[in-house]
Amino acid sequence: MLEPASYAFRNEDNSILTLDSIGWSKINSTEYSFSGDERPDCGHVIFQYTLSGQGYIDYGHRTLPLPKGFGFLVKVPSQHRYYYLEDKDPWEFIWINLRGDEANRIWDLVMEQEGPVIERDSDSPLIQGFWKLLHTVVEEKVTDKYALSSLVYEWMLTLVRTSREKGHEISATSSSIIQKAKKYMREHYASEVTLAILSEHCGVNKHHLCRLFQRSEQTSPLNVLRDRRVEAAITLLRTTDLPIHEIGQRCGFDSPSYFGKIFREYMSMTPKEYRLKTLEFPFRAIYYE
Repeated sequence: MLEPASYAFRNEDNSILTLDSIGWSKINSTEYSFSGDERPDCGHVIFQYTLSGQGYIDYGHRTLPLPKGFGFLVKVPSQHRYYYLEDKDPWEFIWINLRGDEANRIWDLVMEQEGPVIERDSDSPLIQGFWKLLHTVVEEKVTDKYALSSLVYEWMLTLVRTSREKGHEISATSSSIIQKAKKYMREHYASEVTLAILSEHCGVNKHHLCRLFQRSEQTSPLNVLRDRRVEAAITLLRTTDLPIHEIGQRCGFDSPSYFGKIFREYMSMTPKEYRLKTLEFPFRAIYYE
């Protein structure tokens, strides 16, 4: 069972992204104060996120509060200071300290997009991904530097994605609904799939499902379904001798003319032309994600 604690990892390998330390802390002392130009861990980056209470960070010429749901990104060394001021509630937060060129590069990307202070819901993919990482360290006892590097990089990709999609990040519950809808479309693209059928399968109304897709994917569920059908058609064109009209039917297209129209929108050529262009397009499959 997870509880407030911190964990550190020490090795001399500077060739890979490295997890230096990770933890969950509760602070109620005003002695808690870290200055970015006085720390010894140069070349590191830090993410810290408030679960309850409040801390502060001085960055540039501003003092920014860090209440629940807000976190900060800083690099060491840099001119910043984060600290706790006397309050009735302790400052409870989670944090991660990383080193490596890739960590610094990604911190630059996200800070350019959002600044040093970011906001995320507690059930967002980024924060849930942190808990998964901490659980892997604490409960599964994973300490291998390569395994941890891979897991940390996965978490950082979530940070990049949600930063680029600022305002589009959704809760873990909503994300599971989207994944359930996507799985259904992958498995049933050859059948009739309507918004009503899809939303009933996911246990939500069709308007809510469309809003979730638009917010998270910037597209509609039926556009995603069309992607899956075109993907399947491309594979059949390349791997079978089935007649083109039959391929269209097997992939859920109502008519040969509609199949040809949609295929040209994706590939700028007819299905027949694609089938013949084996040198220019040798791919067994093309994925639209």
